[in-house]
Order: sequence, then C-alpha cells, then structure tokens
Amino acid sequence: MTEIACVVEAHDALGEGCVWCPVTKQVWWLDIRKPCLQSYDPVSRDHRVYPLPGQHCGCVALRKSGGFALALDDGLHGFDPASGKLQALVHAEPNEAGNRYNDGRCDRRGRLWIGTMDIAVRRSSGSLYRISADRSVLRLFDGITVPNSIAFSPDDRTLYFADTPRHVIWAFDFNLYAGMIGERRVFADLTGRRSFPDGSCVDAEGFLWNAEYGGYRLTRYAPDGRIDRTIALPVTNPTCCCFGGEALDTLFVTSAWPATLPQDNPAIPAMQGGLLALDVGVRGLPEAAFAG
Repeated sequence: MTEIACVVEAHDALGEGCVWCPVTKQVWWLDIRKPCLQSYDPVSRDHRVYPLPGQHCGCVALRKSGGFALALDDGLHGFDPASGKLQALVHAEPNEAGNRYNDGRCDRRGRLWIGTMDIAVRRSSGSLYRISADRSVLRLFDGITVPNSIAFSPDDRTLYFADTPRHVIWAFDFNLYAGMIGERRVFADLTGRRSFPDGSCVDAEGFLWNAEYGGYRLTRYAPDGRIDRTIALPVTNPTCCCFGGEALDTLFVTSAWPATLPQDNPAIPAMQGGLLALDVGVRGLPEAAFAG
C-alpha cells in the first residue's frame, strides 16, 4: 500500500498544473476556476495563495529569468510572487474570445508547449502551440477539445499529449533541436474505462505518470505504453502530478472538487480538491523553464 497524505486541504474547484521549483524549494499549482497560484513548502508546511485577475489561469511554468510564466485569459504573462506584478508577454489566440489556455509544459530548450480549449467545452476549437524564447508563436495543430498530458521523454525524442474527452494519450515523434513534432501514435487507450486522461509527468526511468480524472487513480505507463502499475487515490478527480522535494522523490498530485458535491458540506472528505503527496519509490526529472 502506498501512503498518501493530503498536505493541503485547498478545496480547489479545479486544481491543476503542479510544478516543483528548485529555487523556492516549493511545489506550485493553480486553481483554474478560482484563478490563483498557490505554493506549498514541504519543510515548513507553509501554504500561500496568490489571487490572479480574470476568470481562468490555465498553465504555470517556471521562468529562467525568475518567477513564473502564467497563461491567463488575455495571454501569457510573467509573474513575480514577491511583488505580485504581472508582465504581459504574448497572446497565442488574441481573436478567440471563446477559448482559454489549459495544459502546458516547457521543453529542455526553453520553449513552452501549450494547448487551448473552448471555455464551455462544447467545441473542438482548441489548438496546440509552441511559444519560443523570442515569444514567437507557432500553431502545431487544431481540432482540440481539452488539451492535457503534455510531457517529454528523458531522451527528448517523444512528446506526450492527450485530448481528454477522446480517452487517448498520444505519443509524437519529437525533435528537440528543431522544436517540431512528427508522426502521432496511440500511446494509451482509456476508452474501456470511465475515467479521462488528465495531467502527466515523466519520471527518471522514462515512465509516464497520468492522473485519471474521474478515476480515483494514477497510472504509470512504461515507455512502450504498457501499464506498469496503478495507485488508487482518495479523491474523485486527480488532475495533474509532478515530482518534487530536494531529491525529486515525492509525487505531488492536484485534484478538482467534484461538480456534484457542495463545497460547504463538512461531511465531505477534506482531501477532495486538495494537494496530495506520495512516495512512489522513484524519482522525477527537473522541470524545464520558459526562456522567454
């Protein structure tokens, strides 16, 4: 049995996008629907909340120049938690008022790969973009409903991606130097389950960890797509995961409050919408930072 702790009873409406910052030595994550950036220090157990403007914040990434890059409704911004100041960087979809940003991750050359989606989740109006260090934007493909699971293999030859409602995680051939993707293949097919592939991360052994929204569990996939193991979780909707701690040996998991449960009911387990921490016996990889 894996020991699971709820380290922050955050009651997040849609907790997402967790990343470990080696500078602050904290895990950072978002509540997309109650837009805020949050941090947790596993040593002091200090939890802080940084409210953000607008209706959504879909992605957080480390930034090489310091602070973070945040994807708000009006584009990508630099953010300094110490001052609370936002700096507008670039907007990939200035003419798509009905869309918002969702999942994203940086490659090891500092480019941010980020997806967009219909706010109402009714249209397949989203796209996958690559934002380079010079803030130039390239659209890779469109027709996306809910982009998720963006992650890179340790050898930088594979990009993982899921369009969540399709119940499939894909693997793309990836060229780190060119910053381009090639052929797409099915990596994991979840159509036989009632859960949906949400956020992912890759460990030091090259295995993909995926949070299954609505599935009460994490799944670890081998590089060939084989299920290596699953871990049952005490939350309905795990949303994302990342390795953190000094040795990158703690797996942190964000979660979303179930839509059918009232948030003011004290009988509901406090772990729902909380930040979980697990020791899964493997270590993660350092998170790449945005160079723009």
